[in-house]
Amino acid sequence: MDYILTDQQQEIRKLVRSFMEKKVKPYINEYERNSEFPVALHKEAFEIGLHGFEIPREFGGTNVGYKTSAVIYEELGKIDAGFALTICATNLALKPVLISGTQAQKALFSRLILEGGYASFGLTEPNAGSDAASISTVAVRDGDEYVLNGSKCFITNGAYANVYTILALTDPSKGARGLTAFIVERDRTGISVGKEEDKMGIRTSNTVEVVLQDVCVPVENRLGEEGQGFKIAMKTLDISRPFVGNIAVGMAQRALDEAVAYAKQRVTFGQPIANYQAIQFMLADMAIKVDTARQMCVHAVDLLEAGLPMSKEAAIAKCYSTDILVDVASDAIQVLGGYGYMKEYPVEKILRDSKIFQIFEGTNQIQRMVVSGALLK
Repeated sequence: MDYILTDQQQEIRKLVRSFMEKKVKPYINEYERNSEFPVALHKEAFEIGLHGFEIPREFGGTNVGYKTSAVIYEELGKIDAGFALTICATNLALKPVLISGTQAQKALFSRLILEGGYASFGLTEPNAGSDAASISTVAVRDGDEYVLNGSKCFITNGAYANVYTILALTDPSKGARGLTAFIVERDRTGISVGKEEDKMGIRTSNTVEVVLQDVCVPVENRLGEEGQGFKIAMKTLDISRPFVGNIAVGMAQRALDEAVAYAKQRVTFGQPIANYQAIQFMLADMAIKVDTARQMCVHAVDLLEAGLPMSKEAAIAKCYSTDILVDVASDAIQVLGGYGYMKEYPVEKILRDSKIFQIFEGTNQIQRMVVSGALLK
């Protein structure tokens, strides 16, 4: 980690690294091969607090802070992207509650997670991803309740979530300005889970369709006022994007480490391939990309901790770190040659896992729109 950590941050990094190496790494490939959600491994992670590190202390969490969260996400990403994203997605759903929720809402959401639960963020729909104005899920007020109808797709943790943060239209005539955010507990009547997606990568993460049919939620489950949902969602993504970048950096670092180790031991023409300048320069370029991406994520997190505007920096961090992840994973396979293409070695999995990072949390084309928009404002 090429930036200065406090003694406490170093201890937390050591704890998470040890847990992932000893408790997750030996078993994760079997889960991945079967596209199985590793409930047993997550249960062990929860026992050491890896589901509550973004929850405020007053609600039972540890609230380690943004910088330490970044350290944790990088360590998670080094071992398995799907495992890391399960935790990241729960915290993604938590963020709108922390941004705009009442004390009672924060306490409710935190309790549902700390009891050993997962959470899901429900924005994406079959015809609405980057274009939030095309959301068709509606919430109609009926006295002291809202009745929600619609479906969400590609929902991480959706089949296992104890609670959802759902974006729905309370005024369809206003498009995105008519969106409102709601806390929706899983045990409410009318919630069902559709098919589980069969994915190229991140196969240890759960991705499903979530259907809401006449789901009634009380007014006190509304986050903020009607029509504030889009603003809440965008602020949520601003905060979350650097952490997605941290996971990508961890994955890229693992790919680089595997390539370096292989280059030192693989012998051709009587010497290790690490002695060849062509390989040395590939490794150097990979390291430059990884270190640069890490610093971009750290900069965005520093701004976040300081309470300063960081939408542009968050978009840069997410865009660059996930773009270089794909590049570095591909180059790692090249260094390993034919072996890199085989499932026996971890780099082929990292490449399969990497592609989705350029798509979710706002595609990298959307990130470039955010950056250019900030420049031209």
